[in-house]
Amino acid sequence: MAELIKVSAQSRSTSVAGAIAGVMREQEYAEIQAIGASAVNQAIKAATIARGYLEQDGIDLVLVPSFTDVQIEGNERTAVRFAVFRRPLTLAAAR
Repeated sequence: MAELIKVSAQSRSTSVAGAIAGVMREQEYAEIQAIGASAVNQAIKAATIARGYLEQDGIDLVLVPSFTDVQIEGNERTAVRFAVFRRPLTLAAAR
């Protein structure tokens, strides 16, 4: 089963980036989940930072967004979920 990394508006983007990089070094796939615009912003910033962390390992990331419904304290909320795949770093993807 894929590692689910939950991100909130208060999450530190560098900490989340470290978690993303760690999972992606060990596995081929992970998922990031965020609820609300601020949390989605933190998730995207974290994924961007993680790409930099993984660059030296020759790994690039691809994110595929989708919506999912989750239950939180008995209430249904819509979350944005990013499927995260790794791919080899190419010269075109390098900065």
